[in-house]
Amino acid sequence: MQKTKMSNLTRRDFVKSAAVGAAAAFAAPAIATASKTDSKFVLGAGDYRYEVQHDWLELPRQFTWQTTHGVAFDRDGCLYVLHQGLANQPKHPTIFVFDPEGRYMRSFGQMFSSGGHGLEIHEEDGEEFLYVCAYVGRKCFAKLGLLGEVVWMKHAPMESGVYAAGEDKTADRIRGRDRFLPTNFAFLPEGGFLLADGYGSFYIHRYDKDGNWLSSFGGPGEGDATFDNPHGIAIDARPGREPAIVVTDRMRHQLKYFSLDGKYLSTVGGFLLPCHFDFRGEVMLVPDLDARITMLDKDNRPLVQLADDAEWRKAVNGQGLRGKPDKWQAGKFLHPHDACFDAAGNIIVAEWVVPGRVSKLVHI
Repeated sequence: MQKTKMSNLTRRDFVKSAAVGAAAAFAAPAIATASKTDSKFVLGAGDYRYEVQHDWLELPRQFTWQTTHGVAFDRDGCLYVLHQGLANQPKHPTIFVFDPEGRYMRSFGQMFSSGGHGLEIHEEDGEEFLYVCAYVGRKCFAKLGLLGEVVWMKHAPMESGVYAAGEDKTADRIRGRDRFLPTNFAFLPEGGFLLADGYGSFYIHRYDKDGNWLSSFGGPGEGDATFDNPHGIAIDARPGREPAIVVTDRMRHQLKYFSLDGKYLSTVGGFLLPCHFDFRGEVMLVPDLDARITMLDKDNRPLVQLADDAEWRKAVNGQGLRGKPDKWQAGKFLHPHDACFDAAGNIIVAEWVVPGRVSKLVHI
């Protein structure tokens, strides 16, 4: 086992946690602040430079942007954006689909309103499916077709033995280690998937391809193999690496690696509030809820930190700017919650702000 050192999150204590996490920093990443050229804002340095285009998507007039949580592309280059949704708008869609040019195509997912959180697209036998989880409201995870049709929907795995009685039937917002509030998925190479209960029990649950529970690992505690808010999860199979499970232990400002059978391997520190992952070639992309995005090489050395601005973070957290769009600044993030690459290497960023914001970072 190896622990690499490079320099508890729910939304209710975000500001306190962010202030603590900001003390940790990677060693000598590339330049990350925004530069302005001909009214364009550019982030990054060297081969990792991006022109920022905020609010590049438009919704039809009958819809509104809400808290944006997840983004994913299908193989045709269409972008799926998941909103958390509002409890007082139960008939408002939570999932919006845009064509490769950013034009609205369709929307669905009313059943996730007020709790939409994790969104992934997975191909199975040549067909793509959406996997969605909600952490309040229905408190569920589901498999959908790309048009929104439900293949199956499931709730707390009571057979795991870690949940309060009736937790598979409740729609309350109670948090605790005996509650089910899932946050994200990862797909195993041999089939099946993992589900992170990032706001509830802190366990990682293993399922077969049909959504039947098999086992769990992790949970709360103080050891290396435990978590304090396992928010994001992925299979890191970048070239030159042995495939492994990687999890954001967000309140501890770390990433943790596990073997595919759930045995602890190593820890990578130096993050603020890491949320999730995406990969392109040897690069791993980590959106960080505390106003920055980190890109790492296959050895998890930082290539660049996009929009890393400590003074801006203080303003965002101290002034509560997530709900004040008139005070947002171009070329800077507030709370990146998810991010993904498109086929051309551009980056799409969804932020946990009110109203939502989806930005496109065009690779230059």
